[in-house]
Amino acid sequence: GSGTEFWQYRPAQTGDGPRMIDWRRSARSDAQVVREREWQLAQSAWVWVDPAQSLRFTAAEDRPEKAARAAVLALAMAVLLTRAGERVGLLGQAALPARAGRAQIEALSAALSQPPLADPAEPALETGAVPPHAEVVLISDFMADPAPLEAQIALLAARGVRGVVLQVLDPVEEDFPYRGRTIFE
Repeated sequence: GSGTEFWQYRPAQTGDGPRMIDWRRSARSDAQVVREREWQLAQSAWVWVDPAQSLRFTAAEDRPEKAARAAVLALAMAVLLTRAGERVGLLGQAALPARAGRAQIEALSAALSQPPLADPAEPALETGAVPPHAEVVLISDFMADPAPLEAQIALLAARGVRGVVLQVLDPVEEDFPYRGRTIFE
């Protein structure tokens, strides 16, 4: 709801209207008291899953690609956020506006299960779709050149957008079990 939870009492100040004063509480004392309520609005969270080819990597056939893990993490987070009453949107090639509800989860699931349309040379994070003071979750392996993504994150931060960066790696990328000369393509 919007502003229905009690937060605290405070002394009435100039500019407080008569409707804001809690007359029952004020009757018990000599001062007029205002009952403040906590402002509760649904927040919008935006998820970006990197469409880069580097997320198609897996070192073992019995282990899913990093892209599949990133999609599962994004969808699980979206489910939790919508259960909490928040709106979730998707950034990227299959962009979705921020909405709440079960229909949004199904739309996110369909969008995240589709392969990317093309492998971008740079991470395509559309900063224009994110409203000021929103939350952003960036999911990638972050193996590409960080400069373009840093510039886009700086644009978001300048508008008061806060966020989380989530790195998805294959276990061999963490342990790096290779010895001697190895050619990577």
